[in-house]
Amino acid sequence: MGRKRDVADLPPKKGPGKKAKRQQAPDLPILADEKETKTLSHRQKQRAKKRDIKKAETKQKREMKKAEIAKKRKATKPATGSSAPPAKKAKVAPLFDSDGEDDNDSDEDNINASESSDDNENVEDGGVESYDEDEEDNEVMQDEFPDEDDDDDDDEDDDDEDGDSDEEMAVEKASKKLIKKQKKMLEDSKAELALNIEQQEKFVLPSGQEITKEATLPPDVTILDTRIAQIRHVLADFANRKEEGRSRPEYLEQLVRDLCARFGYNEYLMKKLLELFPHDIMEFLEANEYPRPVTIRTNTLKTRRRDLAPVLIERGVNVEPMARWSSVGLTVFDTKVPLGATPEYLAGHYMMQGGASFLPVMAMAPQEGERNLDMCAAPGGKSSYIASLMKNTGLLWCNDVSKERSKAVISNLHRMGIINSVITSYDGKQMPKIFHSFDRILLDAPCSGTGVISKDEAVKINKDEKDIARCSHLQKELILAAIDSCNAQSKTGGYIIYSTCSILVEENEWVIDYALKKRNVRLVPCGLDFGKEGFTKFVNHRFHPTLKMTRRFYPHTHNLDGFFVAKLQKFSNKIPGQDEKKKEGEEMTNGKDESATSGNDSDTSKKDTPTKTKDGQKQESKQDQQKVKKSPKKDKSKSKGISTPEGKKFKSKKSPATNKKQFDGKTKGKKMKGKDKKK
Repeated sequence: MGRKRDVADLPPKKGPGKKAKRQQAPDLPILADEKETKTLSHRQKQRAKKRDIKKAETKQKREMKKAEIAKKRKATKPATGSSAPPAKKAKVAPLFDSDGEDDNDSDEDNINASESSDDNENVEDGGVESYDEDEEDNEVMQDEFPDEDDDDDDDEDDDDEDGDSDEEMAVEKASKKLIKKQKKMLEDSKAELALNIEQQEKFVLPSGQEITKEATLPPDVTILDTRIAQIRHVLADFANRKEEGRSRPEYLEQLVRDLCARFGYNEYLMKKLLELFPHDIMEFLEANEYPRPVTIRTNTLKTRRRDLAPVLIERGVNVEPMARWSSVGLTVFDTKVPLGATPEYLAGHYMMQGGASFLPVMAMAPQEGERNLDMCAAPGGKSSYIASLMKNTGLLWCNDVSKERSKAVISNLHRMGIINSVITSYDGKQMPKIFHSFDRILLDAPCSGTGVISKDEAVKINKDEKDIARCSHLQKELILAAIDSCNAQSKTGGYIIYSTCSILVEENEWVIDYALKKRNVRLVPCGLDFGKEGFTKFVNHRFHPTLKMTRRFYPHTHNLDGFFVAKLQKFSNKIPGQDEKKKEGEEMTNGKDESATSGNDSDTSKKDTPTKTKDGQKQESKQDQQKVKKSPKKDKSKSKGISTPEGKKFKSKKSPATNKKQFDGKTKGKKMKGKDKKK
């Protein structure tokens, strides 16, 4: 840029410039030889040869230079006889001569001539000092990095640097020294940090007065976070980091107290969560503070996902496919339109549904033409997914206890275009009495909701031990009813899927283990490729080993709501222990009847059995005596009878009319007496 100068105005060139002098011409034959040697032998052999050659050359150079320096010193000492300091120019000369740089001289011959001048003594002394410094630097670098020569890429660079080490500038030497100092500083700082960590004061738990003060004041998040981190650090290596006189339960109590104050949980629920997540409790609690991503499920009865996504994007909905494990779900990142009011939603092209609620239906895997039951169907998301997989064939029985919630099921199924459904509002525990030959049953049991805390934060405070025990008891009753409603002889089914939106063991593994003991069922793989295995050992509980086939999902690991899925297969319609109970009942009833009859027989036998006297004569039984000896009433009747001429007396025979009149008169008399008594 700018104006150009005339060529005539330029001064004539005096020779090669500084750059030409600094950059020496490459020696091509040497490079060619090196390439040939590389191709001839193996790399490792080649490196070994190079190292041997370098060592021999450096030894020869050192010996030659030492001999020359010794000769020159001997020659200069008697001539001078004085220890005058060397001239300043002599110190500067080797710096430029090493690179072939000189402003006054133009050719290399002149440079060599200047080196062989009378001032060469001081120059050689300066060269000796620089050489000694180079030796020290090289020795230190070899001690710190002994394995650098083994690198493949740095072999050639090391060759060039070693060859030119005698001709280095002072700046390069200074930079090397700075690098060494920096490395030493880093190592010292690391050592100091390690010492500080080891010698750091041990964490001290707060006293009772401090705890009472903190209870009165609003919680300080920074103090709580630091204390939680310190307590977890101590618990990681409790034997070495604990405070003297303190036990592990004291640290755990303080940790529970701080976590409850930090995140707003009650102590019972926090202890349960600590048992479940001893190492990643903070990750779980922090994940519950943020909502899960919004997901929708396409209705395959009316549209496809690849057709629905561009339509929603045009309406201002930022949508992407949810995950590889789902071919129907879409994740919504941002929307300018309410998702529950779009024309596609009203037409039944998609359903707003959480990603975790896809999993039980995928584990159920309903087939076309089956009779399936959704025992707790409201609000109808899972039921509509089952119907879409069945392609509107067979029978889908949707049941829910609440009639108000069943209205939502009706509206959603109408909107989604489902025509193979029957909707009822029976109690799930009574379903076996109504219909008990289903092929597949889905039981999304009512639970405490500890897996969906991000949706309902009231769970943090509301749930206690009684609520969880009540939920667990109800779930056990429902799963037994679901198993009894399923048909074990089904050709395509006989499966029961149990799922909850809870992460507590009391509502999940405990219930499945109870069902395995009470009914003829076994656990089957869920068909889900991801998720954590269920517990077989938890604190003091020991469950059936096949509970590994169940699947658990957590918000901090899978970015889904906390969920539990188990798949059971029924292999017999008989209820274990029922036949024995029937037999016992029949035996009890028969025993009672026999005891009653035997009691009567014993009484009669006692009466009928003849007794022998001392003389051996048998006494007649009382009944025989009564038969023989007639009752004295007959004697009374004789007095009332009519005498005949033969002296015999007979009873007077009365007509039935007279008997009725007498009977009526007696009853009337009794009624009158009763009225008189009342009066």
